[in-house]
Amino acid sequence: MRCDLQRTRVHRSAGAMEIVLFDHPAAWNGYVAAHPSGTFYHRFEWLPLIARVFRHRVLPLAMVAGDRGDRIIGVFPLVHMQSRLFGRVLVSMPFVNYGGVLGDSSTIEEALWNAAVQMARDQGARSVEARHLRPHEFVHQGKRHKVGMTLTLSPTIEAQWKAFNAKLRNQIRKSEVSGLTVRTGGATEVGDFYNVFARNMRDLGTPVYHRALFAGLFAAFPDACRVFTVRDRETVVAAAIAIAHRGTLEVPWAASRRDALATCPNHRLYWELIQHAIKAGFTQFDFGRSTPGSGPYKFKAQWGAAEVPQFWEYWTATGALPNVTPQNPRYALAVRLWKKLPLSLANGIGPLIVRNIP
Repeated sequence: MRCDLQRTRVHRSAGAMEIVLFDHPAAWNGYVAAHPSGTFYHRFEWLPLIARVFRHRVLPLAMVAGDRGDRIIGVFPLVHMQSRLFGRVLVSMPFVNYGGVLGDSSTIEEALWNAAVQMARDQGARSVEARHLRPHEFVHQGKRHKVGMTLTLSPTIEAQWKAFNAKLRNQIRKSEVSGLTVRTGGATEVGDFYNVFARNMRDLGTPVYHRALFAGLFAAFPDACRVFTVRDRETVVAAAIAIAHRGTLEVPWAASRRDALATCPNHRLYWELIQHAIKAGFTQFDFGRSTPGSGPYKFKAQWGAAEVPQFWEYWTATGALPNVTPQNPRYALAVRLWKKLPLSLANGIGPLIVRNIP
């Protein structure tokens, strides 16, 4: 992939290779699309979206080669986050499921990783974090506390239905006879999704992202994203955002109202999503990441989803791995108090807090 570069040199490697801050979205995306490990979250559009919504500095790190240094041979999208509570960190990619370094070889990926570590040292950052789908020998710290959950889809809806066990089929039937309806749409449905999502996050004791993240998602990727909403008459009781990428329909964000759980809105939602995926010719359905053994993990597993290992890899200045998850006992009191906040207050201050939590 050849292009003109707008760049700041980060590191000069042997020969004609160098690592730069790269600002040519079409070339970057062409490289990601051609790389076998490229994910939706490696696409260049995520960086300006995160910069605009969360106001963090973004670092589109790339290794280039060739006589003019205009051929991409590796990329590493990074976000520089800084707060009084968590200090400075470099993350690839925060707020989403995947990210990390991509290169034509392990040697190139190691060079990009080392450049990121050096940037972290130079800027006084506490850590470099990359969310990978495979481990890297040159990284010496990591966690495997999360897994993806992916269902290999049957070729027909009828075959998929038969693959479910009797208990799951009964729950789906219950949702269908409860009078729930499903609507799909684009950017105009983001508000309906966000109202349910924000309420659910408050109920879980977790600050919610700003609505601008989801509005920006549809502006940046209008052809890849859809909103699915489940309604009890005119009330939205469950909602999800689905993303299409490389033969997979992924659901990174979904939520339902707790006061509607008796009608099984989650089962209605996911059965509709799976049917949509099969009709559209997708071969994989990605339920998103989960903590093994948790309630969401068990819900996804009942559909036949299999674990996909995730490797969160680190360099840390102190040698201690970070733990900023809600499961950290250090935050137990904050989680309990957050659940009791009025929804309007949680929605107002939540985005100011969560912007600093990768």
